[in-house]
Amino acid sequence: MLDFAKKVSPGFALLYSALVYIISITLPSPRTASVTYEMAVQPYFEISSFTISLAYFSLVLVFVLNRSKILNLIGKYLTPLIIVILLSIITIGVFSDLAPIRASIFDNSFTEGILEGYQTFDAIGGVVVGGVIVISLALRGTYTYEEKKSIIAKSGLIAGIGLFLIYAGLIALGAVNSGSLDVDNRTQLLSTLSAETLGSVGTAFLAVLVSLACFTTAVGIVTGVADFVKGIASNSQIAYKITAVLGCTLGVAIGQFDVHYIIDIAVPALMFIYPITIVLILLNVVPERYGSQLVFRAVTMVTLLFSIPDFLQFFASEETVATIKDFIPFSQFSLGWVMPAFVTFVFVNLLRLSKKKSDTKTF
Repeated sequence: MLDFAKKVSPGFALLYSALVYIISITLPSPRTASVTYEMAVQPYFEISSFTISLAYFSLVLVFVLNRSKILNLIGKYLTPLIIVILLSIITIGVFSDLAPIRASIFDNSFTEGILEGYQTFDAIGGVVVGGVIVISLALRGTYTYEEKKSIIAKSGLIAGIGLFLIYAGLIALGAVNSGSLDVDNRTQLLSTLSAETLGSVGTAFLAVLVSLACFTTAVGIVTGVADFVKGIASNSQIAYKITAVLGCTLGVAIGQFDVHYIIDIAVPALMFIYPITIVLILLNVVPERYGSQLVFRAVTMVTLLFSIPDFLQFFASEETVATIKDFIPFSQFSLGWVMPAFVTFVFVNLLRLSKKKSDTKTF
């Protein structure tokens, strides 16, 4: 993670990494316990949320402290099972005899979809769990650098294709079922879709699916945070264990809140950190000649600056924020950072090319 943002500056990389890990351990990790309870336990058993969270994060802690077994278990058994269940729900639901699709309830479905996507934490989760994979491969000590690059590249490609198929399938499933749906929230939506596609069996499948998906996410997040603290604490195994225990304790405490309450708390933080994460991902992917240190610094700082109005809209008066947003393209969709970041990327690279040509002529 420190390498991920180091081209901006070592200090920024440390601050950014710390913020990502703090957000991860206090919001998406506890939320996995809340979602598991609301969708997989509460409908079937009269067990308190605290009891489930305690058992849930105790098991997470066992996995985190035995991280050498994480990749094998998650890769060979848990993830394939999750994919099979999801694809079953999607395939049956999309090809069923359904009512006509209704009009979208959003003024701009595209931008609303992007902002809803922030709340999946997938970009943040991607860099956090990506770090876990890199470190896990290194701990095995049986791979060369080139072999590790190949494994990570292939796994990233498979994960990307898998996420695209699952999300596209879920979007299609929601759309084709929209004519018959009458739900109030996200968890109820998924439960209704699974019940309509697979009946009572679908609801049971969904309970298993949610539990597995949430559990693997929590394990990845807590492991990633523990890895980070261990790394900045001179590779201390004690620091790793203490962080893992604290992360799971936070999960139990915060996991008592309602899923939608946690989402509401998370939104302001995501509006600030998510654009920076997206930009850093893209800058790390572009060819080296287009991703110089100056480009990293300029684009990241501009993104940070133009994300502030989207962040402030949750705290300042509407009039104050509206005055600022009126001058920024796409800001009305809470995407005011996109155009300035793109323009800065193009401008700095053109400036670099111009300077290079000037130096060549001088020579």
